Amino acid sequence: MKKVLSLILLSSSVAMAQVKPSDDNTKNDIRYNLNDSGSHYVKFTFTNQTWLRFDESNPGTTVLGDPKSNTFDIGLRRTRVQLFGQITDRIFFYTQFGMNNFNKVSAFPAYNNAGTPSNRKIAAFFHDALGEYEVQRKGTNFIRFGGGLTVVNGLSRFSQPSIGTIMTMDVPVFAQATVDQTDQFSRKLSVYSRGQIGKFNYRIDVADPFPIETNGAVPPALGQNSVFSQRKNHKQFQGLLIYNIFDTEDNTTPGYMTGTYLGKRKVLNIEAGIISQKNATWRRENADTVHNDMTLWSVAAFMDMPLNKDKGTAVSAYVGYFNTDYGKGYLRYNGIMNPATGTTQPIPGVGATQGNAYPMFGTGSVVYAQAGYKFKDGLLGSQGTLMPYASLQRADYERLNDALNVYNVGVNWLIKGHTGKISLNYENRPVYRASTLANELDAYTRRGTFVLQYQISI
Repeated sequence: MKKVLSLILLSSSVAMAQVKPSDDNTKNDIRYNLNDSGSHYVKFTFTNQTWLRFDESNPGTTVLGDPKSNTFDIGLRRTRVQLFGQITDRIFFYTQFGMNNFNKVSAFPAYNNAGTPSNRKIAAFFHDALGEYEVQRKGTNFIRFGGGLTVVNGLSRFSQPSIGTIMTMDVPVFAQATVDQTDQFSRKLSVYSRGQIGKFNYRIDVADPFPIETNGAVPPALGQNSVFSQRKNHKQFQGLLIYNIFDTEDNTTPGYMTGTYLGKRKVLNIEAGIISQKNATWRRENADTVHNDMTLWSVAAFMDMPLNKDKGTAVSAYVGYFNTDYGKGYLRYNGIMNPATGTTQPIPGVGATQGNAYPMFGTGSVVYAQAGYKFKDGLLGSQGTLMPYASLQRADYERLNDALNVYNVGVNWLIKGHTGKISLNYENRPVYRASTLANELDAYTRRGTFVLQYQISI
């Protein structure tokens, strides 16, 4: 009874929380132990990412009806709280609540520039809510089964990123392949198994995708190019297999793969993943409606390890190849926390092209790479150290006559690891327009964005 009362008071009494160092990322735990050893516990976390951003707008951009060649905005990229814990040796639960992409126009209906009534105070929602049961454990090996609303994903590590530990300013969102189309910010209602068997880590998932009609926007019209289908919906099957050459990774929470351990672990992985769904998209061909299967797969390598343990220097790198078959002609624009609300130069059939948007998702292939170097601990004295990085996304999509190349360069000021950090990032992206060739797009100029982020993660 005493333990039950203590759990009830956990959310309102910081004094009852037990604080101890974590093994990774110099974080502190806010947790309450349910047994003397601490193997049974409940833990609370909080993450907030504040963005200050200057963006060179895509041609034709408007903000609330006013033409804008550039914008400056302040927003919350992510604000999240997590509550999870190991209740018994075999029972684990995980929940996450929060919001994303919250700026002054985030509640404005992008599909109706007349200003349909909206509410800026309803942005937060449950991202995850699940339970797991561990059927076997021996040393670091384990097998678990779970179900609920979850980010457990088959495509790649960046399809289920631990956003508080990412090295770059943001994740490569194209890897969250159906984001806010047939999922809830990359989460789906799923049953899954995950585990570690020797050097192999796996996850297998069967998901029940959400209807495209429930994503809060007007569904794209049925035409010659594939879009997510409103009929004949099927379950989605996913699988990811990772071979750990050196250390195994943190497997506490489902999905949520660490961006960088800042030299705390020696990790070198090779991975392969797949997502498959029958009749996921549809298109019009002559007078017929044609359904397409969606098949997405990737192969990648990830390295994150110390160079000099005494000094604390470390390196992190990733390279991956993604084959993305959504169906013939599929192409979708997306702009992260888009600061704009409309455009006078729309491109039919690709979504909102204003602000900072570019053709992020499409049928074709993508190569993504990133690399970073962590300087020695104490480089800035008591104010931490620096970790510069760079990334490249190169996409060859069916409807783009010119390959998409998106470049990012930046630096993290690691005041206290990922717990408190400031990041400065510059992104450069191409701008496209309708080609003289029917149904295709040509690149004709480029635009850039500067972002300053302040992250608190406990």
